[in-house]
Amino acid sequence: MLQQTLLLLLSGALVAFLQISGTHSFPQPLSGEEETKLFHEMKAGNADARKTLICRNLRLVSHIVRKYYPTAQNPDDLISIGTVGLIKAVDTFDPDKGAHFATYASRCLQNEILMHFRTQKKYGAEVSMQETIDTDREGNPLTYMDIIAEEDTIADDIDIKLRCARVRKLVVSVLNAREREIIILRYGLSGAAPLPQRLCAERLGISRSYVSRIEKAALEKLRDHM
Repeated sequence: MLQQTLLLLLSGALVAFLQISGTHSFPQPLSGEEETKLFHEMKAGNADARKTLICRNLRLVSHIVRKYYPTAQNPDDLISIGTVGLIKAVDTFDPDKGAHFATYASRCLQNEILMHFRTQKKYGAEVSMQETIDTDREGNPLTYMDIIAEEDTIADDIDIKLRCARVRKLVVSVLNAREREIIILRYGLSGAAPLPQRLCAERLGISRSYVSRIEKAALEKLRDHM
């Protein structure tokens, strides 16, 4: 906990003002444009931009703790731990990948809290994965397994979609006509079902081995440009 406290102090995140059961106001969240601008300024070495990103997202930490751990006996500790996750999210987030920072940060601070519970389990008595560690707002039990199984793939889904869009552009701009034709047929980029090499060869009137060589060369081109 000492290491976490030092990290918070060095970051300028004033966790002492965050009381989950109190009525303290939080800084207003940033707009998407403001957030993107600050991330680029931070990457350029602006320390004030980093502090602003942390402070203007502290509301998210409180929201996560209230939502998932409403009956926690140590909410201040969870806020501190969650804020460490927020700081890590700010330091590792890449705005150019197209994901929403709130989604990315939520996962990071949830992971930080999860590690806290895992550490408690490691140094305490053996605990069943089905043991209740808290309850949700409806009074339903929240277990270790519930936390571990919690999956939020929105950021990952967005990243995959962006990569797919980039691949499609590269297929058009990087590959020659024959390579493009084979890649489109092989991977169903025209909306049709992907075809095996044998059927591609039959449709194009060339040998299967030739299809294989062209496909391999095309994939290498795409990989180099990705």
